[in-house]
Amino acid sequence: MADDYPELAVSLDLLLPDDLLERILSHLPLASLLRAAAVCTRWRAMVRACRLPRAPSPPWYFMFTANLAKSGHTYDPSLRKWYAALDLPCLDSSAWSVSASRGLLCLLDHDTRARLFVCNPITRAWARLAEPPGARACHYSAVALAASARHYTVAAVLSRQEPGDLVRWEVSVHVYRSATGAWTTPAREGSAAWRSGEESVICGGVLYFMAYSEGRHGLMGFDLGEPGSLGRPAIPMPRPLTSGRLMNLRERLVLVGGIGKPDRADVITGIGVWELDRAAWREVARVPHRFYRGFGELDDVFASSGAGDVVYIQSYGSPALLLFDMAARLWRWSHKCPVSKRSSLQLFTGFCFEPRLDVSP
Repeated sequence: MADDYPELAVSLDLLLPDDLLERILSHLPLASLLRAAAVCTRWRAMVRACRLPRAPSPPWYFMFTANLAKSGHTYDPSLRKWYAALDLPCLDSSAWSVSASRGLLCLLDHDTRARLFVCNPITRAWARLAEPPGARACHYSAVALAASARHYTVAAVLSRQEPGDLVRWEVSVHVYRSATGAWTTPAREGSAAWRSGEESVICGGVLYFMAYSEGRHGLMGFDLGEPGSLGRPAIPMPRPLTSGRLMNLRERLVLVGGIGKPDRADVITGIGVWELDRAAWREVARVPHRFYRGFGELDDVFASSGAGDVVYIQSYGSPALLLFDMAARLWRWSHKCPVSKRSSLQLFTGFCFEPRLDVSP
């Protein structure tokens, strides 16, 4: 609004009282609201205050070149637009694991397995958390974030190979709560015959993560409200999978993965979506063949993430982005990303998040 009609913006600023101007601003799409914050100091203060409730926005998708994670392009599905850049000031060009919840991101540096940040990508506010106990000594780590209106919880699953033993692991769960500003360790298992991976999510107060044992993998769950044992039977995966990703979609645990051949799990024939129903996976959808072919050459590695009712799927080899609406059971491509592939070695990845102004780390 401010970009298209500068004279109107100035008139509104001069004539309207604060409460009425704030109510008008609250009805703008989020992208327009962010532009309105640049009009003047008064508008910027109102946008930051965010006193009026706003309807939740569909999750945005942040796409970047895999070896340059500091900035990239962002897709807004409600307006079907790509925005030129989203700068995350706490990041550098390291490899990062990302978990998102209620407008916040939790980012773990995989180079050190110890640098951990929580940030709001819209307001660019961020905080560095203390290192989880034993993070630098672990071989595999996964983080998951669950945010509420005032506080957030970060859970880290760490696996360390026991010295001199190729099959035994020490697996531990560490929990950080913003309300206390401290880590606790509610579960630890030594000499485990399995290890965790790098994929986890919090759903319904339960920490879910992938577990691996002798070439097989399954799903483990740990109730964050009750300290207990990790040595419970894993829920089997629905079929041979590659690039399996866990997602919390409105407190439903959803799995997206490449469907591998029975004799060659690294060769995929499609991409499926499953939902955990009690202790078993139920197939919800499969990428239609015409969309699957639209990715071009798709190997067994690809990116996917989801929030609300939306699942995003992206090939590492191109900036093509596919959306699946879980509520409407509808597949569609995003508008073409303005980024073009410059060389055959260029890879793309990304993650989605709910854009919000009213949360801070």
